[in-house]
Amino acid sequence: MSPRIPGFDRRTVLRALAGGAAGIAGIGSAGAQDAVLEQLIQQSQGRNFGQGFDSASRTILMPKASLPTLDPSTAQTTEQFIPRYEAIVAQGGWPAVPQVERLRLGNRNPAVPVLRERLAVSGDIDPAAAGAGDVYDSYVEAAVRRFQARHGLTVDGVVRQQTLKALNVPAQVRLAQLRINVVRLRTLSQNLGSKLVVANIPAAQIEAIDSGVVVSRHVTVAGKPDRPSPDLQTRIVEVNFNPYWTVPVSIVRKDLIPRMQEEPDYLTKNHIRIFDGRGTELQPTQINWNTNEAVNYRFKQDPGDFNSLGSIRINFPSKDGVYMHDTPSKNLFGEDFRFHSSGCMRVQNVRELVVWLLADTPGWTRAEIDAVIKSGERKDARLSSPVPLYWVYVTAWVTPDGVVQFRDDIYSRDGLAASTAGATRG
Repeated sequence: MSPRIPGFDRRTVLRALAGGAAGIAGIGSAGAQDAVLEQLIQQSQGRNFGQGFDSASRTILMPKASLPTLDPSTAQTTEQFIPRYEAIVAQGGWPAVPQVERLRLGNRNPAVPVLRERLAVSGDIDPAAAGAGDVYDSYVEAAVRRFQARHGLTVDGVVRQQTLKALNVPAQVRLAQLRINVVRLRTLSQNLGSKLVVANIPAAQIEAIDSGVVVSRHVTVAGKPDRPSPDLQTRIVEVNFNPYWTVPVSIVRKDLIPRMQEEPDYLTKNHIRIFDGRGTELQPTQINWNTNEAVNYRFKQDPGDFNSLGSIRINFPSKDGVYMHDTPSKNLFGEDFRFHSSGCMRVQNVRELVVWLLADTPGWTRAEIDAVIKSGERKDARLSSPVPLYWVYVTAWVTPDGVVQFRDDIYSRDGLAASTAGATRG
């Protein structure tokens, strides 16, 4: 915790910062001024903002990681918050934050007072404890972090284009999202089971849930807007280790043929082999890549670090033929916009999810899972008890602790696409 300056509370320090050099000079003696500057420096470097806040600001909470998106109470809690957003809209909504390239701790900018007001209206900052002025202080940064967490953005306390776009989605659009998603939640939140996996597509996120508590949460890469991941209710039945990847015909047509026209050695470099209907292997030079001839053959990628499925594939019955899997392209998990697949879901830290899924299946301890992955051997594990799986499309919900969450309408299914789809594409 930053040292307490005798005779000066946090509001005094913030007012001094907001007033610049003149404000600091007004503190009093040179020693006091030095103490103020030292405290400000420490605050700018620190990240545990809860410790130094007045008690009023501690009522503004970050979302709890243990609370699931789908819970028997989710629909009811979400419905209870609709009047609050109706009141916000009735009072004129929130102000639009002016365009800025970047705002971060310590910056002075005319947009900061508007940002304070915007965050106060949505409940991310307590105006009574937040101070004032055009300096981006630690109150504002903590509020921005909370806002980012509620909107599925990278939580770094810095206002960049993605955060700015989310801030400037109008209040009436957020109200409409709550109303639309209450209807969805009523059909999704009942009879879920005690152990289940929920993938919320717009959030590009998977939750492993046990007895109403999220035991692990995983960032995902979901389907592109033109190749969407489907809604589904099914059960996870099997895990494949070190799998082959059989390339779907849709990907052969849309991706593989154009790629081979540009890079004739693409299949060879990526260890993808070609087989005809009798199982005879063909060479890439035997196919006319300037036609659609290739869709008549089967393309199979060998297991390995290069494999598009990584080292793990999670299987479940699905009319769409989708599944969840590892990926060698780990960099995609760090993006705010994570919709790059052809319908399947790539799962960050998928090994942790699999350890949890196979916890009740004999012969598949963490050590045994690690060993088979390290060996590179093709092996399958059937779950002793299939685990319910839900892929859902929820763009707004309220958790039991009263934290309102919003995500972009990435597939334009809310009927509000012009205002929210791609808002974090940035």
